[in-house]
Amino acid sequence: MGSRYPTSVPYRAATDGYHTFRIPAAVVTGQGTVLAFAEGRRGSAGDSGHIDLVLKRSTDGGETWNALQVVATEPRRGTAGNPAPIVTDDGRIVLVFVRQGPSATEEKIRRGQVPAADGRRVFVTVSADDGLTWSAPREITSSVKRPEWRWYATTPGHALQLRQGPHAGRLVVPANHSLPPSGSDNGTEGRYNGGHALLSDDGGRTWRIGYVDDNPDGYVNVNETTATELPGGRIYLNTRTDSTAPGTRADAYSADGGRTLERPFRPQAGLVGPVVEGSVLSWESPRALLFSGPAAPDARALMTIRVSTDEGVTWRPAHTVSGLPAAYSDLVGLDGDTVGLLFETGDFGPYEQIAFRRVPAAELLE
Repeated sequence: MGSRYPTSVPYRAATDGYHTFRIPAAVVTGQGTVLAFAEGRRGSAGDSGHIDLVLKRSTDGGETWNALQVVATEPRRGTAGNPAPIVTDDGRIVLVFVRQGPSATEEKIRRGQVPAADGRRVFVTVSADDGLTWSAPREITSSVKRPEWRWYATTPGHALQLRQGPHAGRLVVPANHSLPPSGSDNGTEGRYNGGHALLSDDGGRTWRIGYVDDNPDGYVNVNETTATELPGGRIYLNTRTDSTAPGTRADAYSADGGRTLERPFRPQAGLVGPVVEGSVLSWESPRALLFSGPAAPDARALMTIRVSTDEGVTWRPAHTVSGLPAAYSDLVGLDGDTVGLLFETGDFGPYEQIAFRRVPAAELLE
């Protein structure tokens, strides 16, 4: 993967007692420590079963990584995952995530075949010591999940605290859910996907639901969503969609801190790629938006960072990581000069490792 750009590998399959690591999320703490979160999948590469939420820390900008920490588990050896970390302005790391029971799968949950105790539940844990230790998880499901929603997932990838505008200080976590079906459908159909946001105005103590976009018309089906702050506190949101709309991405804006959308999500056909999670990040100087995701039109491969200088209207490729298999990713600003990319990749499949690449911002934005 190109020796010109420093690349390290915090997670490799079949290490630390795990079969596979997936679902990367990255933030940099106030002390400059890089936190690389992932799902540690015990029994297989699958999305359900015994999965822990794990963390590796780097104090040298992502060159080397400390030993694996288990941040959260499901007590019955079910699933803990979909990490959505936020570094708050008081130095804490607030981590929102989901759990489900050991026998639950996405298909069963979407079909309504799982009791509430085993379905998707939402939790928060907090670190006040740079990610070294974490508070006991606190459940917030009743505040952020409507009773009729079935599937539920936070981000995945980093979430945000607004820094500007009338809602400065608010925590915003994009999320997605599924609706119960109608007619002869069973609920697994993509048209029942929808998006929403979790909002907190008190540093993560209390939460509520912000915007909801879940019109099951089959045109845009909001799924895994990433967000970033634009100048003045406006929010840009970008989502995965598998629908009749052009392309596989859609985007939207919020002018009120995530409470509502200016318009429903609309197709963003300028970001060509497979149906997969992506990540967005605002860059300050020069001002731009970055997007990471595979750029092969029909395969999880060709991890690429793309750039927009018009707040997400148009995009251009700026850095191709490699032509290898690649899937989920998360972007993080390491300092004023360097972008970090935590991403799934491998020589023969996209889930062999989670790698971390440092890219000079000047090369992306020249």
